[in-house]
Amino acid sequence: MGVVLQIEEAKRRNSASIEPLVRLTAPGMERVNALILSRAGSDVAMIPEVARHLISSGGKRLRPMLTIAAAGMCGYDGDSHIKLAASVEFMHTATLLHDDVVDESELRRGKLAARMVWGNQASVLVGDFLLGQAFKMMVEVGSLDALDILSDAAAIIAEGEVMQLAAAKNTGTTEDEYLAVIRAKTAALFSAAAEVGPAIGARERAERAAFRSYGTNLGLAFQLIDDALDYGGSSAELGKRTGDDFREGKITLPVVLSYRRGSDDDRAFWRRVLVESDIRDGDFERALSLMRQHRAIDDTIERARHFGSVARDALAPFPESPHKSALLDAVDFCIGRAY
Repeated sequence: MGVVLQIEEAKRRNSASIEPLVRLTAPGMERVNALILSRAGSDVAMIPEVARHLISSGGKRLRPMLTIAAAGMCGYDGDSHIKLAASVEFMHTATLLHDDVVDESELRRGKLAARMVWGNQASVLVGDFLLGQAFKMMVEVGSLDALDILSDAAAIIAEGEVMQLAAAKNTGTTEDEYLAVIRAKTAALFSAAAEVGPAIGARERAERAAFRSYGTNLGLAFQLIDDALDYGGSSAELGKRTGDDFREGKITLPVVLSYRRGSDDDRAFWRRVLVESDIRDGDFERALSLMRQHRAIDDTIERARHFGSVARDALAPFPESPHKSALLDAVDFCIGRAY
């Protein structure tokens, strides 16, 4: 019976699509996209050039869609969710610009990273401009609750970046420590994106907490699948080259599991390639082999499935609706990318 249920679950995930969420939020997202383009404008020519390079590069806009859908699910019928969704996307875009500088990344969503075109200084400063615009829109909305949620997320994301920097090339990183990094660096913005909808809808604290839990656990699942795909996916799925995490010496969950489960020789290999940055021909293939040997990728996906289940359960008490269905489909889509 258990096997049958697993097969059915796999089928459901494989057929999951983000399209219901895209269709449901399309009218709101059209307004969000127009607002994003207008607020990315500046008399300083380089600012719109850098911002639009990334904004127009084909991201799914998942986070602002969560804000639009969550507001709709809570019956909100005003306009504030548009500015808050745009704020969420600006915050996300700013973190990408900053991340690529810190990680020295060359590609972003299959295109040259902004830092490769305009340089590190411009990327950081344009990211700061976008954060400023995000907070300006939050203030215009006039909701202290929404401002509190998103400003708290901004601080947590920055903490996560510093935590990741401290853990860089540290093969002693534990699973709990790594999860704390991605809870701050990635999940915090998913959480805020989902919670501001019920916040501006003046919903009860318990409902806000449910959306916060949904967003947090969706964000954790999303990042863990990205981690797995870097070693077992394709460039098209990731929007960057597979193996970039390996080449950049990033400590992600598949590495944490492989290092801890490996032999002394295996751990020596990981220290050479990650700590000493001594990467030789065939090392990425060896890393993949070790991950398969120790089920590191499979277990990373299993962890993601767990967090996905927690996200689904967070919304379980709410009545059935197109918005709820689309948000649940988004969980299956995020995890289904690994199958």
